[in-house]
Amino acid sequence: MKKIIVTGGSGFIGSNLVNFLLKRKYFVINLDKLTYSSNKLNDKIRNKKNYKLIKIDINNKNKLIKIFKKYKPKAIFNLAAETHVDRSIDGPKNFIHTNINGTFNILEALRFLQKKQIETKLIHISTDEVYGDIKKGTRSKESHKYEPSSPYSASKASADHLVKSYIRTFKLNAVISNCCNNYGPYQFPEKLIPKIITNIFNNKELPIYAKGKNSREWVHVEDHCMALFKLYLKGKNGESYNIGTGENLRNIDLVKKIIKICKTMKIKIGNKTKIKFVKDRPGHDFRYALDNKKIFKFLKWKPKIKLNDGLAITISWYLNNKKFLKNISKKNYDKRLGLNI
Repeated sequence: MKKIIVTGGSGFIGSNLVNFLLKRKYFVINLDKLTYSSNKLNDKIRNKKNYKLIKIDINNKNKLIKIFKKYKPKAIFNLAAETHVDRSIDGPKNFIHTNINGTFNILEALRFLQKKQIETKLIHISTDEVYGDIKKGTRSKESHKYEPSSPYSASKASADHLVKSYIRTFKLNAVISNCCNNYGPYQFPEKLIPKIITNIFNNKELPIYAKGKNSREWVHVEDHCMALFKLYLKGKNGESYNIGTGENLRNIDLVKKIIKICKTMKIKIGNKTKIKFVKDRPGHDFRYALDNKKIFKFLKWKPKIKLNDGLAITISWYLNNKKFLKNISKKNYDKRLGLNI
């Protein structure tokens, strides 16, 4: 079995990627710090012969080197990151520590493998937020300048620059992906889609920043995993690839769509379940929009799951996996964050 390391493999995208790779008979080593948003339900795969979970902070360079040396992975998917923008406003330090310093330590550990002539490919997972606010009528290409607005996006932009510098200076084999908003199973309910879904289940208000006119594009996490897999197989060393659907939707329209789908699924909409506009996030970008022609053309990747279908699948998953939510402390996602300035 080919060995692949996934850092942050107990997070939202990481959990889905680990399952994706296990189904394809790879030996997956999951390196995760197991923080507040980690997926505890992955216990069911711990006994698989082709899976290994190692609790580790990626800032522990010496331990990273030992793990990399032991397993000699063909690829490393770097998904270990602090991701919630609101939390980065309240406390930027953790984002600098994990997203920048952690990436640095992964790169240094990879240099160790390089010196030992062990061939390993890094797929560094980033975000569309590094490009900043995108004007209506345009979409950001991979060559678009970086203009991050939040401590989160700035930390991811910094990590991207570090990876690019190691590619050029030390000739590391690495590619970078910049993906639009993900949704699907195992997403922590501090994020918009699972928050709206769980609030509907619990007959609670549906909070939307400002007037809900901020525009985003969404990709189902399974489509994202396939894109990342293609980057591993065929992504060109030193290149960046945008992963997006090319379709934008305002937040208010997304929430209305979720309500409508819930109604068609005969899910009760309680009398307290109403849209409530709340104070906007500081520095909130109005629009993200990716130009995805590069990955379409060179890697032949296109999203297969349409938004309506993906939302219905996601709602059903949360409906059938309420244990996932019961295992999460509400104090980690109930309270509004990002106003402590």
